[in-house]
Amino acid sequence: MTPVDNFILEKEGDQQAILQFLHDLMMSTPEVTSKIRYRIPFYYRKSWFCYLNPTKKPVGVEMVFIRGIELSNEQGLLDAKGRKQVAGVTFTKVDDIRVEPLLEIIQEALYLDDTVPYQHPKNRPRI
Repeated sequence: MTPVDNFILEKEGDQQAILQFLHDLMMSTPEVTSKIRYRIPFYYRKSWFCYLNPTKKPVGVEMVFIRGIELSNEQGLLDAKGRKQVAGVTFTKVDDIRVEPLLEIIQEALYLDDTVPYQHPKNRPRI
């Protein structure tokens, strides 16, 4: 069992079900790996592109994309919540997860990860 599997099993109820669903979705994507970093699951291909953050209010899971601000968000799911780099979507029940739009966001995040090298916000050129 992996550290991410253990992390998921430590949670209860809807939170555990959401984490398991999203983890399975991420691990079904080619060349994606996972590991615990900062005490939560992170997902990588060339670099880290996504993480799952359990939330307390509301009880659920936020799926956060590291370069979320750079994504198109044509699906209207991502919310930056005032953050300058990341954007995510919060789920409170597995039934709330709209798989097709979420897969589009994941594919766009992976395309960005594969084609545009990550630059820390402090190192990005100013426009």
